[in-house]
Amino acid sequence: MGFVEIDPASELEGRRGYFVLTSLVVPRPIAWISTISPEGRRNLAPHSYFNVMSARPMILHFTSTGVKDTLTNVRNTGEFVVNIVDVDVVRKMNVTAADFPPGEDEFDWAGLTAAPSTVVKPPRVEEAKAAFECRLRDVVSMGEGNMAFGEVVRIHIDEAILSDGRIDVRKLNPVGRLGGSGYVEVAKGLFELKRPRYDDLKGSGPQP
Repeated sequence: MGFVEIDPASELEGRRGYFVLTSLVVPRPIAWISTISPEGRRNLAPHSYFNVMSARPMILHFTSTGVKDTLTNVRNTGEFVVNIVDVDVVRKMNVTAADFPPGEDEFDWAGLTAAPSTVVKPPRVEEAKAAFECRLRDVVSMGEGNMAFGEVVRIHIDEAILSDGRIDVRKLNPVGRLGGSGYVEVAKGLFELKRPRYDDLKGSGPQP
């Protein structure tokens, strides 16, 4: 058995490149983004192109493929909330991933509670065990992607997921996105590896 070598520019037509990326860059955390339009209409949608940019100041980013309601609202209002998806809410999250026409309220469709945020106008998902209120710092567009960077101005954490004042990932049990319709419960496959220090490694030399 050998390796398949692919030139993405010439060999991955249509959505084939998307399927390769989303099947190999896994698992991906899910940003469940709540926004409001300038007219006050609520929107809620999941985005699995999501990660951390900086801890000081605290900045998160998510990417919208194309321009959808989420990105339009973020650009128009400068605010959004990142709700963390766990196994208890993943089916409701999946409802909000449907291709609703503009103006439909995904909170209502999924039977979710819109809890008031403290600093920003978009509500957070009350059923989510953690949420970040964010103010937009910038949007960077490359190819078909539009990456929105948000500075975190408030964090909400359910006390039920804390152990000795720290977040217990087993209690949170977040969900990761895989390729296609696949998801994974992070806590089920959890294991730990301490990061080594060079001083600990140099005695034994490079691994064979």
